[in-house]
Amino acid sequence: MRLLTAAVTSLALTLGAQAAVAAPVEIKFSHVVAENTPKGQMAIKFKELVDERLAGKVEVKVFPSSQLFGDNKVLEAMLLGDVQMAAPSLSKFQKYTKKLQIFDLPFLFKDMAAVEKFQSSPEGQELLNSLQKKGLVGLGYLHNGMKQLSASNPLKVPADAEGKKFRIMTSDVLQAQFEAVDAVPLKKPFSEVFTLLQTKAIDGQENTWSNIYSKKFFEVQPYITESNHGVLDYLVVTSAEFWMGLDDALKADIKAALDDAIKYGNGIAAEKADSDKQQIIDSKRSEVLSLTDAERSQWVEAMKPVWKQFEEEIGADLIKAAEASNN
Repeated sequence: MRLLTAAVTSLALTLGAQAAVAAPVEIKFSHVVAENTPKGQMAIKFKELVDERLAGKVEVKVFPSSQLFGDNKVLEAMLLGDVQMAAPSLSKFQKYTKKLQIFDLPFLFKDMAAVEKFQSSPEGQELLNSLQKKGLVGLGYLHNGMKQLSASNPLKVPADAEGKKFRIMTSDVLQAQFEAVDAVPLKKPFSEVFTLLQTKAIDGQENTWSNIYSKKFFEVQPYITESNHGVLDYLVVTSAEFWMGLDDALKADIKAALDDAIKYGNGIAAEKADSDKQQIIDSKRSEVLSLTDAERSQWVEAMKPVWKQFEEEIGADLIKAAEASNN
């Protein structure tokens, strides 16, 4: 009887061990925007590709619209193992590395082609590794697009922004950017922006066409200036502990699925920049303002000193390499 009991126990332990080994790797992917944005669509595509290619090995669960964590908490949660993947805006990493602040510098990139060129360069790729000492691993850049300025009053020249309150992401560079035009920057969560605009607690904000459209900011902002003054991109990131704990083959398969999803998301970002802008214009809820060359020059002249202000933290050579991507 004892032998039978021992055999049953041994078999149960063996089956239990096999079940544990067979359990799929879980990736909780947390992000703050709607599912109909480039980031939202990219996350869904990543899940679909993993389901298709790695069924039974990896399970991706996507949590959009700050359902799990806001951008200000997600990286801490990641380091604690509560979430395995996220795609915060590049501005969110300044407490982990100062170098990524380069993407917040105003009027550094003339268009998304220049952004893409820099991110694909050796300097841009090396930035993906700048977080490892803090326990994070950059896996790729995800585009949203160039940023525009919206406000309760027309913004044509820097003097129009004086004294106005603008919501910004948690970024010292963006704070300096608005202070350069004598505006009042307020660091507030993305999830609160619509309500802040609707209640007139703030006067304006900066964002891409897809975010302005998907979050309906255009419905509570009578004016949007097509400034293209900065870029809003994201860094798809994971924890070093989680990533290094995967075997090389599985890691390569996950990365391949992610690369394909990012490419898909970046394609959507390019399309939505144009289509969402047009939908905002067609709605007639908000007037889209264009800048003349002379007006744009005033904004550049007012904001460009921010480059020098952060040159030491970011690195002069890095800024020079980014500027060269415009050629």
